[in-house]
Amino acid sequence: MIAIAALIFIVILIYSSVKQNEQTYEVCVDFKGSSHCASAAGATSDEALRSAQQIDCELLSHSREENMVCLDRAPASIKKLAK
Repeated sequence: MIAIAALIFIVILIYSSVKQNEQTYEVCVDFKGSSHCASAAGATSDEALRSAQQIDCELLSHSREENMVCLDRAPASIKKLAK
């Protein structure tokens, strides 16, 4: 009984890990004369896009305020990556 429960738990963990990274995108952001491209994966395209943009903006901005302005801008390019 315990072995079956452990097996079910492992299957759920593996499934949720795979499901979490279904969509992968590369996002390029231009901000204050600099640009950066990052790729990220997520359960949905919105999650993946937002995550990649957050990486870009963290590297391009010099303060929290700049980071928020960067995140409000549309990315320069978006490319869906094959899995």
